[in-house]
Amino acid sequence: MATDFWASSHYKRWILDRATLKQARVDDLQYVDYPEQLDFLNIYFASLIFKLGKRLQLRQRVIATATVFFRRFYVKNSYCETDPFIVISACCYVAAKAEESPVHIKNVVAESRQVYSQEEYGIKHFPTDNSKLAEMEFYLVDDLECDLVVFHPYRTLMSLCGREAVATIAEAGELGIGINDGPRYWGTGEGKLELEEGPLQMAWFIINDTYRSELCLLYPPHLIAIAAIYLTLILNVTTRATLQNQAQAQSAPAPSTRRSSRTSSGTQKKAPQDIVGFMAGLNVSMSLVATIAQEIIGLYTLWERYKEDAAADSGRSAFGRSASSASAGTKRSAPSRDPSVFMGSEELSAGGTPAQPDDVVTPQYLTQLLARMREARLADLAHPASGRPVAVNKMLERTQAAG
Repeated sequence: MATDFWASSHYKRWILDRATLKQARVDDLQYVDYPEQLDFLNIYFASLIFKLGKRLQLRQRVIATATVFFRRFYVKNSYCETDPFIVISACCYVAAKAEESPVHIKNVVAESRQVYSQEEYGIKHFPTDNSKLAEMEFYLVDDLECDLVVFHPYRTLMSLCGREAVATIAEAGELGIGINDGPRYWGTGEGKLELEEGPLQMAWFIINDTYRSELCLLYPPHLIAIAAIYLTLILNVTTRATLQNQAQAQSAPAPSTRRSSRTSSGTQKKAPQDIVGFMAGLNVSMSLVATIAQEIIGLYTLWERYKEDAAADSGRSAFGRSASSASAGTKRSAPSRDPSVFMGSEELSAGGTPAQPDDVVTPQYLTQLLARMREARLADLAHPASGRPVAVNKMLERTQAAG
């Protein structure tokens, strides 16, 4: 197992650019009304993985690894040509093995059926045969190219905050790369940011939330961790008050006091943390960190329209509806229509055009959207413009192409 992020397959093969991700969704874009619907699917699938992982009693790190596996699989596949639900189960099954927390395949199948059949999803077609999941496991590992080592931002967060002792899993070598290929560490590494338990937990929850987007495919984990700390310093009430007090203390003139020989060093007050100096001293591009932070805020803005209870370990509540309303400019009122059919391709406004993409989105709607996408894709494959049916089994196509 690789212990250095910079020598790992994660860094060398699975940090992608936006053009690659856009190309991966070309087929799916043909069967949605708005590209934004694919962003809602990212939230939908991550929520499913989270729920299934909790039912299987998997650690947060294992759930994060399963989510990364799912994202990587769909870099090479499309939603409209596969069954994402069995892929989700296979990702949890393989991630549990990769993170040395194995779960029996029967438990994965049983819990998957329980989660998917809930009213908000209404998925009744999940197979009961364990062999189907075992077969999907081989397809998944093949598309992952056997790259099962995944690095996460959690270790970086604990390292920067001086909490290595409480980190459950230590990842050696996951250090930040410098600007212009400078030293692969954040400054000298001598300073640590002392966050209280509340702000530290908030930063951890923000990292959890980033897996509901494709940030894990676009940026190294240490940058995501720094962006989570950056947002925590801005949005958390305690840390924001600390920053304001430090700014006032630095601008105020220092009072003149007489030195006393009887004053012991042990009674001296501890100097306040220079949080701004700490962030400025990190050997990373702060403009890139700010870009990641803006994308996280954009994720929360989108997530506000996804009507499903927020996860218990989520930083979403810290932003609130007011934050998303401010970023949008105006506050949206709740639609009066049935949310289960919002944004459907069959739903037309009075002018004969599809409904505007600003409505509430629910898991029921996204389940129906996936079914429509798959049906339309199968119809196009069976009756293409060329008149010759196209093979749906991509694994068979690869085998035939290889001879």
